[in-house]
Amino acid sequence: MLGASDGGRKLVRLAVPLDNAYAGAQDSRYELRPEDLLAADREARRRGMDLVGIFHSHPDCDAYFSATDLKNSCPWYSFVVLSIRKGEFDHANSFLPNADQTAAEEEELTY
Repeated sequence: MLGASDGGRKLVRLAVPLDNAYAGAQDSRYELRPEDLLAADREARRRGMDLVGIFHSHPDCDAYFSATDLKNSCPWYSFVVLSIRKGEFDHANSFLPNADQTAAEEEELTY
């Protein structure tokens, strides 16, 4: 997610899709390649924005921040998790992990 940070709030202006690099079943885990994340950061800077977060979906379950999500997180990015049920958007939540990657605070998400 590309946008800007202002006083602790993040405003997303553009969502850039990145491929799921997970070698297993694509609906069971989402992994980013570091080079794809760097390319997204370069694109943000090229557009005068920041890389403010990462989004992914949880098919047929709630939009929660899983233990795997926490383990693979970066504490300076917001993580938006989308609940997709039967192929349709259901709801979303946003999370900000702490520096130790031991917990994530739910953030207000407005559209």
